[in-house]
Amino acid sequence: MAIPFAARLSEARELIEQGLDGAGLRRALALCEAPPISEEGLDHLRLYSETLPRAQDAPFTDQQRHLHFLWDMFDRGPMSAVVTFSIPFRRLIARHLFHYCGAAFIAEEQVRFNFGQFISLGENVFFNRGVFLDSKGGIQIGNDVALAEDVRIFTHNHSEASHMERTYAPVTIGSHAKIYAGVTILPGVTIGEEAIVGSGSLVAHDVPPGMVAAGVPARVMRERRTDGRHADDLDHFWLF
Repeated sequence: MAIPFAARLSEARELIEQGLDGAGLRRALALCEAPPISEEGLDHLRLYSETLPRAQDAPFTDQQRHLHFLWDMFDRGPMSAVVTFSIPFRRLIARHLFHYCGAAFIAEEQVRFNFGQFISLGENVFFNRGVFLDSKGGIQIGNDVALAEDVRIFTHNHSEASHMERTYAPVTIGSHAKIYAGVTILPGVTIGEEAIVGSGSLVAHDVPPGMVAAGVPARVMRERRTDGRHADDLDHFWLF
């Protein structure tokens, strides 16, 4: 007999809250109908992010490793396309994997990040398909923010003289901002509250609050047309 969605989510929550060990991971994969992992695979499980130098400074716990793996494997199963399950399931993982995840978080398919523990989200944040977060240097996003399809955020860079020399700089996005499709945001950038970044832009410098920026590289074009509305009155509702 099929397990109802609510029961699956409830059991997954219990597994995660008590600490997702190997057996818990295998059960969670079964609950969300993701491809299973063998005992041998589980014994050798490591993430690509764990091969990166940043992982030496911030080693993954077993719980973080298993949650990252569960997030990625979920997209390889059919339940990832069932929004009544996939949205609350990703939200459940994010609440325990991210440094902070506010209420009503929505993530679509194929959202990827390398260090979930360095991501902080406010309430009502929306990630559309294909978002990539290089979060090694830290990413902080305010309330009611949307990242559209294929947005990429980078928080680290390499020296031209030696690839082994790396610098990290956080990216901050203020509340009620909107980042449209295909935008790339470079390390150290702050995008102000209620700002908008146009599709396909490359953001190398800060965008002031309430401004619209676009282009490669992005530059400020004008003020956002709000008709006198601000904050919650901007109606940042992503899905119905």
